[in-house]
Amino acid sequence: MAKNNTIHRCSECGWETPRWAGRCGRCQAWGSLSEVVTAPAGRTPRTRPTTTAQPITEVEARSARGVATGIGELDRVLGEGLVPGAVVLLGGEPGVGKSTLLLEAAARWAAAGRRTLYVTAEESAAQVRLRADRTGAVHPELYLAAESDLAVVLGHVEEVSPTLLVLDSVQTVSAGDVEGVPGGVTQVREVTTALVRVAKRRAMAVVIVGHVTKEGALAGPRTLEHLVDVVLSFEGESHGTFRMVRATKNRFGPADEVGCFEMTPDGIAEVPDPSGLFASPTHTPAVGTCVTVTLQGRRPLLTEVQALVVPSPLQSPRRVCHGVEPGRLAMTLAVLQRHAKVKLHTRDVYAATVGGGRVNDPAGDLATAVAVASAARDEPPVQRVAAFGEISLSGEVRPVPGLERRLDEAARLGVVLALVPLRSATRPAPPGLTVLGVETVADALAAVLGHDRAAVVPLGARKVAG
Repeated sequence: MAKNNTIHRCSECGWETPRWAGRCGRCQAWGSLSEVVTAPAGRTPRTRPTTTAQPITEVEARSARGVATGIGELDRVLGEGLVPGAVVLLGGEPGVGKSTLLLEAAARWAAAGRRTLYVTAEESAAQVRLRADRTGAVHPELYLAAESDLAVVLGHVEEVSPTLLVLDSVQTVSAGDVEGVPGGVTQVREVTTALVRVAKRRAMAVVIVGHVTKEGALAGPRTLEHLVDVVLSFEGESHGTFRMVRATKNRFGPADEVGCFEMTPDGIAEVPDPSGLFASPTHTPAVGTCVTVTLQGRRPLLTEVQALVVPSPLQSPRRVCHGVEPGRLAMTLAVLQRHAKVKLHTRDVYAATVGGGRVNDPAGDLATAVAVASAARDEPPVQRVAAFGEISLSGEVRPVPGLERRLDEAARLGVVLALVPLRSATRPAPPGLTVLGVETVADALAAVLGHDRAAVVPLGARKVAG
């Protein structure tokens, strides 16, 4: 008779090793390995299938169409809505508004005549009802249950027969017949597997709330993200009201789409046009400012970059940024010093975005350079200008993807001048917007700062040396 095997499994990431070690070899966590007894592997017998395989042309795809949740921004991220039988995992920082968003989605789902079950394992049903009264998410077809045992949760599903199940959260629900504490690797895997199984069997959409680690990653084993159909990340600053839902995995739609929301005293509200939140309301050029358009998924967002340059009393000047990547800012400052003759080695540089926006797109390099150079020279841009381009270490302005969408968004929001890479191929400029092609960062500064503005030409024409 084959003997049982003994392995050691990490409670943080699920890594396994035959010998005990003080530190996990994958996630480097200390003291996370515990002994697990596993049954020996055997030969799996063949079983006659209950349903026969059929040609893909005969498979009915109508049942996999999404159903709208009633929240347009959420449907935008999901694709067409919630697909029957799909399992969605929503993660985010504590207090960002995950429960508020899902309670609103559950109420709108119920308002459409579809029965909904909201299971909370972290709060009581009375606490959820108070939030629902405050946000107006009360409907007779919305059922509440406060349970943390998986078997009881599945029992509620059998009794209520919902078309949508919301579970808050997967780390606080436990399976009684599985070893481990709630939130551990084994428990999370078992709970998620059971929910996926019942979702597929009943054609019921399931939305699971997941905790995140201090690094911002979803807590639990990596297999958790592989088990579900859709993985959403709910992002937002704790001191701000703007929130963003981002899809990192989606089997039914685009995996790079984002939805925008705003936290209000009455709950969470959609923001179909968020560009105005990330730019100053005035159209008058100011010293140390420049706007750019970043692509968040397929959505263009106009964001204003502001810079402040002051003499530094320190031997090593400060480089402080908020909303701009520190590495890209440091590279941009080095290029300005070397190729544009902007002296920054004795000055403190502060760079930030307006309204809590983030410029992670390399296309924002040129806007950062214009804002810093404007602050260093104490000269405002000649007019309201938007800049798009990735800056190389040689000072060249490189082409960026999605330029047409960026230009359309800039023109829609009142920008009158756009700096783009000279080699960019684009259609005619939108009405009211002048598009200038620049080859280097020095050419870009000459176009909007100083007195020599002959170094740039309209896009598509040959560059004239300045």
